[in-house]
Amino acid sequence: MPESFTLIDGDHVATVFATVTGASVRLAPDALRDATGWQLKPEGLCQGDVCVPVRDRAALADASGVDLAAFARALDRPLALDVAERAAALGTSAQERGARMATLEAPDFELSDLHGRRHRLSHHRGKKALLIAYASW
Repeated sequence: MPESFTLIDGDHVATVFATVTGASVRLAPDALRDATGWQLKPEGLCQGDVCVPVRDRAALADASGVDLAAFARALDRPLALDVAERAAALGTSAQERGARMATLEAPDFELSDLHGRRHRLSHHRGKKALLIAYASW
């Protein structure tokens, strides 16, 4: 039975209905399209004019929907999946990360300072900036 599931794809956060069976998450083709922009067509997974052929269509989709892990593998994208929390995040493909690294330009992001003021990295382009990251884990 489909249940609410959160899917994060870049800056886009979508709540969709998914069928969860053990560690497997399956989305209806329309839910996949609405959450990611990718559609399952006869020629493969397509987004706009770009189509990626699918070798094992039976492993990707069946009557219960498109397998989220198989979808991520087909597009060479990492997937962080937490079935218990009913949430998943799709990462950027290695090819896209490599292209971005070749430009030597960090992706833009926004964070709050200690006083709650919001700052975007893009506002500091062309200037020297020191970024310090800390994690408690």
